[in-house]
Amino acid sequence: MNNQATNDNTRHALSAPMAPVAQQPAHIEEDPGYQEFERLANEQGVQHGDPSKAPWAPENRGIPFDKLLAAHTASRPASTDSGQPERQGDFMQTATGRKFWPLSPRADEVFIEDIAHSLALQCRYAGHCLRFYSVAEHSVLIARHLRDQYGEQTALWALLHDASEAYLVDVPRPVKPYLTGYKDAEANVMAAVCDRFGLSREMPAAVHEADNRIIADELVNLVPMDWHARYAGKELGVHLRYWSPEQAREEFMATFDALTGRVGRVA
Repeated sequence: MNNQATNDNTRHALSAPMAPVAQQPAHIEEDPGYQEFERLANEQGVQHGDPSKAPWAPENRGIPFDKLLAAHTASRPASTDSGQPERQGDFMQTATGRKFWPLSPRADEVFIEDIAHSLALQCRYAGHCLRFYSVAEHSVLIARHLRDQYGEQTALWALLHDASEAYLVDVPRPVKPYLTGYKDAEANVMAAVCDRFGLSREMPAAVHEADNRIIADELVNLVPMDWHARYAGKELGVHLRYWSPEQAREEFMATFDALTGRVGRVA
């Protein structure tokens, strides 16, 4: 696997060794989804773009982001609570312009693009790193490490094991036990994430172990301290790449696409 792939070829480089995936229509112009995207795009003043990609994908570079995102989002189902019980708390706006209730999460309001975008912009260890290192990169490294030995489902769980942080942010471990209600909120969001992507609600033991062991690999990005000794010899064996938020987001989406066989469509 070529971890040095550029943003422009990330999806192809990662997808190649994974499980077979569906192919796009021979003539994408005949796809109803493409036609709808084109109609919406034209209304927004967008003359080019690939509806099979997220607004930030390389294929859509050079297009005003606000216009492309508006066209892209307009073709997706909007969050709604009509006919549903009253929600607890208020909603937050997500990266794709949707509403999400973090205290009343629903599986149909979880979108992988929102997760990838948010985790790519959040730095591990509350930002106390020597170099920017995102939660998205952390998740991708674990997923890729586990895939060959444990398969796609476990790797997908690894990729999404911090997905709740897209809506509840990455709270440092020493703080979590003292935030009343946080653990319940985290569990509820993760349950919605698991239901959305067809995963068991219980984290696989292999993912839990890898999430702890990778700390030993990540210590290279922290100022040396005495407590690091407890992780000596427990390394997972991955190498930090220090991806920019843009590349981390692309790598996260590419990994998701490859693990799920999702090509040519957006949730």
